[in-house]
Amino acid sequence: MPEHRENKSSQRNLIITLISIAVIIVLVYFMSSVYAEIRIDNTEEVVKGPGVTETGMLSDYLPNLEGTIGDTELYFMEGNEPGATIFIMGGNHPDEPAGVLTSILFIENAEVEVGRVIVAPHSNNSAFQTQPAGEAHPMTYEIETDWGSRKFRYTDRVTSQTHQYPDPDAYVHPTGQVLAGFEVRNINRSFPGREDGLLTERMAYAFTNLVHEEEVDLFIDIHEARPMNPIVNCIIAADEAMPLASDVSLFLEIEEGIEINVEDSPVGLRGLTHREIADHTDAYCVLLETPNPAMDNLRGPTSAKLIVEGKDDFYRRADEIPGLIHAPYEEGVGYPMDLRVGRHASTVLMLFNVFSDHYPDNQIEVSNFPRKAEIMENGVGHYLLEP
Repeated sequence: MPEHRENKSSQRNLIITLISIAVIIVLVYFMSSVYAEIRIDNTEEVVKGPGVTETGMLSDYLPNLEGTIGDTELYFMEGNEPGATIFIMGGNHPDEPAGVLTSILFIENAEVEVGRVIVAPHSNNSAFQTQPAGEAHPMTYEIETDWGSRKFRYTDRVTSQTHQYPDPDAYVHPTGQVLAGFEVRNINRSFPGREDGLLTERMAYAFTNLVHEEEVDLFIDIHEARPMNPIVNCIIAADEAMPLASDVSLFLEIEEGIEINVEDSPVGLRGLTHREIADHTDAYCVLLETPNPAMDNLRGPTSAKLIVEGKDDFYRRADEIPGLIHAPYEEGVGYPMDLRVGRHASTVLMLFNVFSDHYPDNQIEVSNFPRKAEIMENGVGHYLLEP
């Protein structure tokens, strides 16, 4: 080969190499900046409201969680008079933000008069650090408040693979149930957990242990579901809690015009709070669902606006087809965050009232926590404190 051709070939290879290095540097810089944004402060801030009397950590109930990303803060709110102990779980699935916001609103506003309430707003702390692959989710959304805007995370529903890896081919629950391998990182398929198991199983074990040690009477797990999911807008309860859930459904419709279905906890599907907490502890357990328009595949682009405002023309059109979606879509209203958090707030308060009626010797009384009508009138942001 002539020398000048060799020189040209060498120059071309050098240019390609330099361009490749430049592209790699740009990609590394971009991805590191994205990762840094996700990692900032681990989770969003929570303001200790006037009703918070003490804080603790999940690792208090399983020491081998201490120092891990699975550890998370707990907020204790104790009344002046003894009574029932209620546990509120938010952030079991961080991509169901109405559950997270409802628990944060409770911490920042509610005051317990009788009994006590324990709240975990970021139950799967690891899942708040990651994004689902291929979903093009926004990393955050903002709620307008009386003093400005407050930013919250919109992340994955399962433990990050950077914290628990690899997934097995199949996840075998302690009961022997076999699920898809990635479900090993879903805390709501991991209850009652394993003391020496994987990170997600240890988190579930710690929560189960908390219920035992704190003698929790009622466990409330706050979620959201796809509008096309039949269990949306419902309370799911095992047999023991079914009378409680049924009365809550009845009184919510009579007193506040809120229609909410009641669903049996399936005996054959293991690992969920409403099944395992009910079977392995003395607590009653219910799980609450509202429609999250950013979850269903029917949606248009997943944006922060969709998460907060809940309007999408695809849902409006789907609502015209009987049986396609299971959460009524009101044109011009949609599924806004105010509606979803409002439904949860009213359901939580009604659970308190009905529980106290059922067990008059074990009361729970709470003040300064808004119901749906107030949240719809004033907006969620009106009740968020400035960090």
